[in-house]
Amino acid sequence: MTKSYMRIKIYCRIVGIVALLSLSSCFTGVENTPKITDKDVTRTISELERRQPSMSLVARADSLLAWKQGKKFYVTDNQARLIFANSTSFDIDSINLTGKQLSYMGFEQNLGLDNRQVVTINLTDGTNVYSYRTGKTIDEFTSSFSIPLLIDMDMVNDVATSLEGKEVYIKTSIWYNLEKEHMFKGRQFVKVRITKVAPGNKILPLKVIFKDVDNSQEAFVWMSIGKSTISNRDYDSLFSSRDIHLNYPDISNEHWELIINGDVALDMTKEECRLAKGAPKTINRMPNQSDVREYWYYDGGSYLQFVDGLLKAYRK
Repeated sequence: MTKSYMRIKIYCRIVGIVALLSLSSCFTGVENTPKITDKDVTRTISELERRQPSMSLVARADSLLAWKQGKKFYVTDNQARLIFANSTSFDIDSINLTGKQLSYMGFEQNLGLDNRQVVTINLTDGTNVYSYRTGKTIDEFTSSFSIPLLIDMDMVNDVATSLEGKEVYIKTSIWYNLEKEHMFKGRQFVKVRITKVAPGNKILPLKVIFKDVDNSQEAFVWMSIGKSTISNRDYDSLFSSRDIHLNYPDISNEHWELIINGDVALDMTKEECRLAKGAPKTINRMPNQSDVREYWYYDGGSYLQFVDGLLKAYRK
């Protein structure tokens, strides 16, 4: 699909949405609908493009036949017990697997109920053997195969080799405390040094630890990778090799400092406020005889009020 064709489709889609809104405007008392501009289409395209999987960071992914004995897997959750076949040699319910690393021993093929030769993968913690019945034949495995609730340490080490020691600009203010893993508000669009990549959790498989270059504050973010990436949590969504301020040369250093800390000030533009606060939950436009007042609403009761594109009132 060419970008021009995509632009036409998105334009039609936006116009269709606006048409629906105009039909419902008689119930709201708002008769006018906003004009769809080329900027609206470009912004929508950019949002869609940002949802694509990361292209600048590709992790190693070997198919089952390439796995070597001793290959390590990190267990993210004790619920992993449920995927292993019952064993008569030990009580699996009494074992806490969270945080353990299991080693690959090999696989065997057994005749299944449908008369197919299905694969069972055997892993060990050095004492016990854990068998995972995949339900797949050997021909059905691809490089994207993964064992539920387990993280491939080869993938983690491969990403660590690519990222550790690298200085980049972080795009998100959602940071996590190293000690208790609590989320807190950090600085966005600042230079950080990635110090370590570790296995993540059952949703996001990578834990990227970094240090703020300016003030040495340490924190981490959860990160996804691969084709099944979580929207807005892959490498390209979280980090940039280029100073992001260079993309916005018209934004003053004073306003950029506010944006870095997620703050706003009167007379900031909508673009500056979006960078500082993120996309609003809802937008309400109220035209009158002299101007158009636009309200951006966020969770927690905070809002921004714009008049002719400039911030004129707000509540944090």
